[in-house]
Amino acid sequence: MKILFIGSRLYDDIDWYVKSKNIESVLTESNEEAINLDLPDQVFIVPRGMDGPKQVALMQNVDAIVPLIGIDPPLIDVAHMKEEVEKEYDIPVVAAGVRAVELTSNKIRTKEFYQEIGVVTPDYQILNSPDELSLDFPVVLKQGEGQGGKDIKIAEDMDDVKDYFEEFNQALCEEFIEGSEISIEVLGFNGEYVALPPIYKGETTLEGTHPLNKVKTGPCIVEGLDNNLVQHTAYKVAKNLDSDGIFEMDFMYSAKNDQLYAIEVNTRPNGTRYLTTATCGINSLCELVNMAIGEFSLPSIADRLEYHYSTEIPIGNYEGPAPKQPVKSFEANDFVVHGPEGYQRITARANSKNELENLIEKLV
Repeated sequence: MKILFIGSRLYDDIDWYVKSKNIESVLTESNEEAINLDLPDQVFIVPRGMDGPKQVALMQNVDAIVPLIGIDPPLIDVAHMKEEVEKEYDIPVVAAGVRAVELTSNKIRTKEFYQEIGVVTPDYQILNSPDELSLDFPVVLKQGEGQGGKDIKIAEDMDDVKDYFEEFNQALCEEFIEGSEISIEVLGFNGEYVALPPIYKGETTLEGTHPLNKVKTGPCIVEGLDNNLVQHTAYKVAKNLDSDGIFEMDFMYSAKNDQLYAIEVNTRPNGTRYLTTATCGINSLCELVNMAIGEFSLPSIADRLEYHYSTEIPIGNYEGPAPKQPVKSFEANDFVVHGPEGYQRITARANSKNELENLIEKLV
């Protein structure tokens, strides 16, 4: 079996799994200085875009293509490449299709999509000037495109809105939901979908604290919230997107309103994947490989589900004991260190809350 992987930044997360499956790995990357280029069997440096990877896939006669892209801008090009390669060359590409990417890459279209399928989302309006605002403060101002908290502002008064419009001509404005932030991964392939356990990412703040700076835990335990509701809603969203790969969804739960709100959905690997793996034993990136080699199935995932308490803590630079090889695998470790130097995080798991607290004391 030979698989083409597109993008090297995330490849070290699955290199151990690819080798364990005796898969011949081919990788394309546009940056010759990128990390992890020493790991695959073959590496091809290609121009930006999807024409280079497509040509390498045909030249190498690969059996499948797995994009490992964790940012939004290239996703639409990947989607168009997927449709062409699958139709003309019968090579499966484990990624979202054009419709799914178009619906999820623009926050305004995502809002409209939620309303079409009957999923509750915070009230919103499109502002072309501050004077059009009709929602009560505080409100959240966003741009249609962007990720990782980019171009998001929590406005507490009209001066904040006017300040935002000094930089932007338009804004997606939605009501600020006071409550719990939740993330969940859904895996989908060939019309089958499975929602993994939800992850708790902390409480909303008027300061707009970035998720990377918060302590997160799994599974999600929020008083009054039924995790089955989160999983059912996430499944409904993925089913209606009708595409392949990883769907990462963000929700808010308001205890005051006893309401779950859908915020956004991404069709790419996400920042909570380590915590999901630690919590339930299912690694979403490894499942992309399973999709490519024909080993993805809902019964298989059900048989492999585990139940752990887990947490993810930002630590800057990790100086604790070294994890076992492979260092990115929870199959050999009860903790994984990830992220660039200066911004590292540690994700750890245990069979009880007390065991987890003791483990964290040893590590940090």
